[in-house]
Amino acid sequence: MPAKRPAPGDLEPIETASRDEITALQLQRLRATLQHAYDQVPHYRQAFDAKGVHPSDLKQLGDLARFPFTDKKDLRDNYPFGLFAVPRRQVVRIHASSGTTGKSTVVGYTRNDIDTWADLMARSIRAAGGRAGDMVHIAYGYGLFTGGLGAHYGAERAGCTVVPMSGGQTEKQVQLIEDFKPDIIMATPSYMQVIIEEFGRQGLDAAGSSLKIGILGAEPWTEAMRRDIEAKAGIDAVDIYGLSEVMGPGVASECIESKDGPVIWEDHFYPEVIDPDSGALLPDGEEGELVFTSLSKEALPIIRYRTRDLTRLLPPTARSFRRMGKIVGRSDDMLIIRGVNMFPTQIEEIVLEHARLSGQYQILVSRDGALDQVEVRCELQPAVGQLADSEMQELGRWVQQRIKTRVGISTRVVVLAPESIQRTLTGKARRVIDSRLRSA
Repeated sequence: MPAKRPAPGDLEPIETASRDEITALQLQRLRATLQHAYDQVPHYRQAFDAKGVHPSDLKQLGDLARFPFTDKKDLRDNYPFGLFAVPRRQVVRIHASSGTTGKSTVVGYTRNDIDTWADLMARSIRAAGGRAGDMVHIAYGYGLFTGGLGAHYGAERAGCTVVPMSGGQTEKQVQLIEDFKPDIIMATPSYMQVIIEEFGRQGLDAAGSSLKIGILGAEPWTEAMRRDIEAKAGIDAVDIYGLSEVMGPGVASECIESKDGPVIWEDHFYPEVIDPDSGALLPDGEEGELVFTSLSKEALPIIRYRTRDLTRLLPPTARSFRRMGKIVGRSDDMLIIRGVNMFPTQIEEIVLEHARLSGQYQILVSRDGALDQVEVRCELQPAVGQLADSEMQELGRWVQQRIKTRVGISTRVVVLAPESIQRTLTGKARRVIDSRLRSA
């Protein structure tokens, strides 16, 4: 395990405030946000009226549960600028999702929004152990995706030196890390795995590089993957969380001294956890779907946005704000296989347990008549080399047995040669290929 760097000493006063101070600020900002959305966004006025609620009905934080949810469909139905709460000329930047399952979800930022985002990303970098003067290698994609520019502005705000590499060109990523000797890397966890593999391909030891910290996010990843990345890269790997509809990266971020779940920056985002089926509010500590309401956004205030991420709200530790548990999956990514609920992260944990297997995997789901079929593909570590067919089959049976025991489904497991599974070069890994959706 890499040695932890000490916690930054220049915490903002709000990071150590009392819970009473935090909730008073949240209530003040939440009232203003609800009124701003009601006055300036026709969608919210109609949604509030249909629910029979008015911003003035918010007397305490718990009253937020009376207000309607917002989901991705609402953003798409109001494409492109229908949810903006300021005139378009006051919007200084626009980001958008990829739109792979429909129209893009478009988000806008005022100058104040951009400043807030940069401040919170800088806070996240400091929480991860970053210091002014550190060099930050950014391997998140730039462009409409919020990752690259969000990390970039935050690192500059924190006083760091930025290497705006973006995603892809993995050979050059390693070259620049070797030549520039950055202290911090920001990337998706799956792309960090690819970079580590490239070090090995070039005959270099990733653990011997200058990197000390990896700020990794934009997709769910397990503690097993954290341990794997830390061991191979010799870094502290911390989890950063965000989504473009709420702001971008930096909605929550782990503290390096605890690494016990991302701390939600509750002075700007109010979290709730709900039952994903009924929508009922759940108490802290119970697992459900994460919901966010923005507290300071001007261009695109978001009210009770259903993230589809499944997690728990946890009590404060390193900071005065609550934390969120590791994302166990997404309510819309959950696979139902012959009546059993399964998340890709469950397979990831099993694959990463065996020293001969890399962290790369894919889940192929198909249907034979009325019966679901699941094939799990994983691959050998590059250092293992080629094994006999009997050894590959034995590895497959090892994975298959653990999936059956822990997840409760029968699968076909195929162990492949190193680097057989397509890598992600610019963003999130595609772990699941579900052909049932095409044949339905």
